[in-house]
Amino acid sequence: MDKLKIGIPRALNYYHYKDLWINFFKALDCDIIISPPTNKAIIKDGLKYANDEMCLSLKIYLGHVSYLKDRCDYILIPRIDNYGLSDQTCTNFLSLFDIVNNIFNVKILNYNIDYCHGENEISAFINMGKVLHKKRWDSIKAYQFASVKANKECKKKVLNSFHKLKSDQTKVLLIGHSYNLHDAYLGQSIIYLLESLGIEVIMSDGFDPKMTNKLASSLSPSLYFKYSKEAIGTIDIVRNNIDGIIFLTAFPCGPDSLVNELVFRKITLPYLNLVIDDIDSLTGIETRIESFVDIIEQKKQLIN
Repeated sequence: MDKLKIGIPRALNYYHYKDLWINFFKALDCDIIISPPTNKAIIKDGLKYANDEMCLSLKIYLGHVSYLKDRCDYILIPRIDNYGLSDQTCTNFLSLFDIVNNIFNVKILNYNIDYCHGENEISAFINMGKVLHKKRWDSIKAYQFASVKANKECKKKVLNSFHKLKSDQTKVLLIGHSYNLHDAYLGQSIIYLLESLGIEVIMSDGFDPKMTNKLASSLSPSLYFKYSKEAIGTIDIVRNNIDGIIFLTAFPCGPDSLVNELVFRKITLPYLNLVIDDIDSLTGIETRIESFVDIIEQKKQLIN
């Protein structure tokens, strides 16, 4: 009997949960098909299905779903609402299932996360195993195995981030959602440019999210966007070891437009705000980054 093929779009929540998902499905003896890194063909395809009000990250996601639609038995599209009253997600994370279900004729494998109404992660994964005709105990063991693996990867990432903080290079904190920072089109080209200019890039998702979530209260005690808190909470950890901050946003992200403006008013470090839309060239952004690097390098020389 052929193994079930589970398609996973390499966009949005993939960058938060990939280690958990991949190891869970592997433990259940499923084949996994991950869409390729974002490219212009995927973006063009996503734009075809999207409407103008969707953020660029969501448009990209639809392109990844389109790539997978004829290549697997199920496409994983979770519905993630909240991890508690003070840990809400963007409405895109809640509406993904409905958006994809209305646009594409595909079999969707989904699970619900809504801690406010008693739908937690382990029960969600058990239900997902049930849809795949897996035994309850096998799903529980697969989830436990995947959680251990995901935690190990998180610890490795944290150790690497602290190692980078000790370097003598000029350091910039890149703040953004993981799905923008690690996307081949949105974030990676910016990271490569910074590194080519001799900058040590510290990623906002490179630290313990539970810790950064709590630290975000120093900037706003009433903020309730889970992933935004985890990103900006990093500032408290690194502020004495970095030379500047770059905020990376996909236009027109609602949470970022609110949260970033709040942070701008409360930090003293030099910062650059980059808002990326579906453009064909990053030349203008490259010029802004180069100018920003010149500024922080000159400031560093004056201090020394």
